[in-house]
Amino acid sequence: MQQLRTDLESRESIAAYLQAEFPSLENPGGLSPHVGGRSEGLVRLQQFPIQKYAKQRNFIDGAVSQLSPYLSRGCLELEEVRQWALQQSRSSSVEKFVAELAWRAFFHLVYEEEGDRIFQELEKPRVSLRNHARTLPDDIASGETGIPSMDTFIQRMKQTGYLHNHARMYLASYITHFRRIHWRTGADWMYGQLIDGDFASNHLSWQWVASSFSNKPYIFNRENLERYAGAVLPGDPRRNDPFNYSYEELAEQLFGGEYTPEPSRVSGNYR
Repeated sequence: MQQLRTDLESRESIAAYLQAEFPSLENPGGLSPHVGGRSEGLVRLQQFPIQKYAKQRNFIDGAVSQLSPYLSRGCLELEEVRQWALQQSRSSSVEKFVAELAWRAFFHLVYEEEGDRIFQELEKPRVSLRNHARTLPDDIASGETGIPSMDTFIQRMKQTGYLHNHARMYLASYITHFRRIHWRTGADWMYGQLIDGDFASNHLSWQWVASSFSNKPYIFNRENLERYAGAVLPGDPRRNDPFNYSYEELAEQLFGGEYTPEPSRVSGNYR
């Protein structure tokens, strides 16, 4: 096997070399906006406006850290990020960020304990997934569903390798519950698109959405989508809009009475 070159210095020259060596690789967006390496990860950490996190984290254009590419690839350690956060202050915003780091640690502990079992339902789903398709439709893979919001998320992920966590939840819910594609199919596809993809966080989050690793399925409606993502998304056509219903109506349409949304779901909370 031919050894790859290691003498290239610029990102552009490395990218061009790898594209030439592996022409089958998709590269729709060119270089990722996330520059690799520990030094870049430390710069992003120091620039993270953590005091804005609690109030803005659910908004697609809100202040989130975007540290996941550096954490997933070992450029930064979870504990050093936690220690950095605690040194900033003991505000509610810092506490919320540390709690999200704990979710990441929890998912990895589950993966360490369960191993390859995370690729199948860890618990009995709260809603039926028996008739969900195991093949991803071409319109989803290409980002041409005809729903501008979902297509924007897909294209952004394909071009940058990154999505805000709330956008990932929206997309996973759309694929799993609105399109009735099995969560494992969607999880495998998304993992292959992400620059920060790791099996623990990705596949267990999809199970959380699907309800096989949570006590309820995650769904969203038009009001929630416009509240948290409307500032940066093109508007979806109102005619035949699959999201423009109350949570009670969506639960009946999607699950046929298997699941009744609780008040916290109606308020728009997503975790």
